[in-house]
Amino acid sequence: MSHFFMNDKNHLVSEAIEGLILSAPYHNLCQLDVGDDIRVVVRRDWDKSNVALISGGGSGHEPAHAGFVGKGMLTAAVCGDIFASPSVDAVLSAIVNVTGEAGCLLIVKNYTGDRLNFGLAAEKARAMGFKVNMVIVRDDIALPDNPQPRGIAGTVLVHKVAGYAAEQRQTLDQVTKLAQKTIDATASIGLAFATCHLPGEDRDERLLAGESELGMGIHGEPGVTTLATQNSREIVAVMTEKLSEKIPEDQWVVLLLNNLGGFSMLEMALLVKETLASALGKRISHLIGPATLVSALDMKGFSLTTLVLSPVLEEALCAPVETSGWQPMYRYQATQQQKGRKVSVQSAFIPSKNQPHAAMLRTICETLVAQESQLNRLDAKVGDGDTGTTFAAGASRLLSALDNDKLPLNESDKLLINIGEQLALGMGGSSGVLMSILFTSAGHKLAEGATFADALCYGLERMQHYGGARPGHRTMIDALYPAFNALQQGASLSEIAQAAREGAESTATMQIAKAGRSSYLNAQSLNGVKDPGACAVESVFAALASSS
Repeated sequence: MSHFFMNDKNHLVSEAIEGLILSAPYHNLCQLDVGDDIRVVVRRDWDKSNVALISGGGSGHEPAHAGFVGKGMLTAAVCGDIFASPSVDAVLSAIVNVTGEAGCLLIVKNYTGDRLNFGLAAEKARAMGFKVNMVIVRDDIALPDNPQPRGIAGTVLVHKVAGYAAEQRQTLDQVTKLAQKTIDATASIGLAFATCHLPGEDRDERLLAGESELGMGIHGEPGVTTLATQNSREIVAVMTEKLSEKIPEDQWVVLLLNNLGGFSMLEMALLVKETLASALGKRISHLIGPATLVSALDMKGFSLTTLVLSPVLEEALCAPVETSGWQPMYRYQATQQQKGRKVSVQSAFIPSKNQPHAAMLRTICETLVAQESQLNRLDAKVGDGDTGTTFAAGASRLLSALDNDKLPLNESDKLLINIGEQLALGMGGSSGVLMSILFTSAGHKLAEGATFADALCYGLERMQHYGGARPGHRTMIDALYPAFNALQQGASLSEIAQAAREGAESTATMQIAKAGRSSYLNAQSLNGVKDPGACAVESVFAALASSS
C-alpha cells in the first residue's frame, strides 16, 4: 500500500518543487537551470546587492526549506532527495548564482552530510573568490550533553532573523553574528507517537500502542527516551521542563509549536493549551504556530522550540516577509471569558388540562412505545436499527410530562411548541430535530392565527426546508404529506389514516432513498421494505382513527 500521492518515486521531489513554485503566493520563485540532478529554488527578485542566505538539506521537511525562500528570509534553498543532503555541486551552484559582492551565509542543520557537503562547497566558493560564511543550527536538546545536537525546527527562526538582517543591508559579518546569536538562544525538543513513512516503504513500527518517543529525529531516528504514555498533559510536562532549564532567569521567550506532519489541528490546538498552562507558559511572551514549518513527512509528532527574546530578535521576527511557509509571530495574551446570557430552551407556559387533547396525545405516544421493537426490526433492514427506539424515547418523555401534568394541554399553540421542545431533548438523532422543527413551527403558526391543519402543513414545509427530503424520497414525509393534506381538506380521521397508509406503502416500491441512512443502500436492499419512519406515522394515524 502506498502512503503517498506520486506518479514516479524517482521524480517525486522534482515534481513537488515545481508545484511549490507554481503555487507561490508572491510569484517570486523559480528554479535554477543548472542540470536535471541539481534542485535549487531561488528568488526571482534577487539583485545580489544584499548578503545572500542559502539553506537546504534533504526533502521531506516541507515547507522547509524552499517554502522560506523570499523577501525577508532565504535567497535560495538547495533541495536534496528525501532525507538526503544535496550534493556539493548543487550547493556550489546556489552560491555562485546568487552571491554578489556582499557575500553569502550558509545556514546548515547539524547533520554530517549537510555539514560536509555545504562545508566543502563553501571552501570551493571561497577559492573562487566568493565571501562565504556558514552557521550550524544545533537546537535539539533531547539528549543531555550531546556534543553534536541536531538542527530541527529552530532552524526556521535562524532563517527569519538572518533574513531580516540581510534585508536591512547589514554586512556579512553582522548577519552571521546575529544568526549565531539566534542559534545560541534557541532550544527545541520533539516527540512522536510513530515515525514517518518513506515513499514506497512501510513505517518502522518500533513503538507499542500507548507509547511515545521523546527526541525522535526528523528523519525517523530513534529518540532518547520511550515514554509509556500518550497523554498530552504528561508529555508536555516532560518537554517543557527540559526547555525551561535552558531559559535564563527573568527572560521572555517566543514559543514555536511545530507539527511534524501527522497531527491534526485539533491535537495541535490542545498542545498549545497544555504548553501555555505549564510552568513554561509563564515565560512565553510570543507565539508562532501551531503550524507545520519543519515536517518529517507524515510523522505523528510535534516539536516545541523556544527562543530567548531581545529587542533586536523580536523586531526581526515581527518583520514582514514574502514567503509561503512562514507563520507570523504574535503576542501571547491569556484568554478572557465574555459573560453571556444563557438562553432557556423551554418556552414559558402554565400547565393546563384538556381531556380530548390528553387522550389524543396518549394514544400517539403509547402507539409509538408499543411499536418500538417492530420499527427497530424494520429499520435494521434499511438503516441502523434504532428508529423504534428513537420514536419511543420521544414518546416516553411526553408520556411522563403528560402523567405529571406538565403540559399546556388547553393551549394548542403552546402545546405544539412544548412538544417540539420535548422531542428535541428526548429524541435522538436527526429524527428528533426534524420532528421538533415540525411541531415548533406549527405551534408558532397556530399562534399567528392559522388553522390547526394549515399550521401542521406549515410545520411539515419547514421540516422539508431544513431536512432536504421531499415526497418520493422514501422518508416519513411520504406518509406525513398525504395525511396532512387530507386533514387540510377536511377529511375524516379514517380517511387521513388511509392516506398515511397508502403513503407508507408507496415507500416499499421506491428503488432509491434520497435522504437518511437508506440513501446509501442499493435498490435490491430497499425493494419491498417500507420506510420505518413512514410506518411510525402510519401506525399513529391508524391508532387515532380506531380510537375516535
